[in-house]
Amino acid sequence: MSSLLEGGGEEEIVVPAIKEARSRSALALGGAAARLARAGALVGLVVIAGFFPDLAHSNYLTSIGLQIEILMCLALGLNFVVGYAGMLDLGFAAFFAIGSYTTGMLSVHAHWPILATLPPAVVIALIGAIFVGVPTLRLRSDYLAVVTLGFGEIIQTVVNNLNQTGGPEGIYGIPPLRIGSWTLTSTASYFEIFLFLVVVFVAVSARIRHARLGRAWLAIREDEDTAQAMGIKVRRYKLYAYMAGSVFGSITGSLYAPAFIAIAPPSFGFTESLLVVMAVSIGGIGSIWGALLGAGVVIAFPEVFRQFAQARLLVFGIALVLVMVLRPQGIWPENGLGFGRLQQRWRSRRVEGARR
Repeated sequence: MSSLLEGGGEEEIVVPAIKEARSRSALALGGAAARLARAGALVGLVVIAGFFPDLAHSNYLTSIGLQIEILMCLALGLNFVVGYAGMLDLGFAAFFAIGSYTTGMLSVHAHWPILATLPPAVVIALIGAIFVGVPTLRLRSDYLAVVTLGFGEIIQTVVNNLNQTGGPEGIYGIPPLRIGSWTLTSTASYFEIFLFLVVVFVAVSARIRHARLGRAWLAIREDEDTAQAMGIKVRRYKLYAYMAGSVFGSITGSLYAPAFIAIAPPSFGFTESLLVVMAVSIGGIGSIWGALLGAGVVIAFPEVFRQFAQARLLVFGIALVLVMVLRPQGIWPENGLGFGRLQQRWRSRRVEGARR
């Protein structure tokens, strides 16, 4: 009798343990399946976007898509500074201008291939980031915004007055991008190039976000004094964020120059910097997908209401105010759209049901 009672006790202990193990394995498999589904959806989305010029059958729509991709690249670069490190930068178009004018001058005056101008553009942008960042990144909040705004205005003034940059007329006749025997001359071909650049920038941003560097930036964004007390070199890591953004901005500018053949100072003013800040803010500060979505909204929304002529800017402004009031964290915030939490609740209910 005692042996039977002992056996029953062991069974009561073992059976719940087996159920717990099965529920954990089911949860792990569900998580792996969800990650695989997300990866498949992203690949499918990129493939569909790659066929967009053929599906649109319109050079106008393709050019709008190209502008959205360019703003996506700039927004991902600014997301390092504003979203990850928590610094307000109102002169990000300066690095966009550095990349464009470096490629324009070297390709037109020195007859360099476009791809060969990328390293000098990145180096010059990094030098500019260090030159501005080292003495000014100790500032915070509005003071840093004023300094970066001044840097952007200085760069635009310089390119507007130098003879080497073409002055107010800018640089024109920039040769097309050549990759091996492939010469890019159409809007559709540059759409594909910038689509590839967006994919690369997203991959790099996601990798840095979960690396030690990204975690240090997030700590600085949440509480700079606490991060300093925890041993994080705040000024050094803030400079890293500024330099990372300058690299993204300069590469985007270098490929922007041959895509539009000509560049001029008005394309790199405060308005362009403001568009990038709007894309990051509307999409969701610190969110990679929010930066992409915000860029699409900022470019596509005014085009949708183009039929209203001048009133479209008023409609666009009203829509932005509504978004900021109704969803201040952005359309796609850093913690997601909320579907993940619903999915987690559904999984927990399944686990509880399996335990019972």
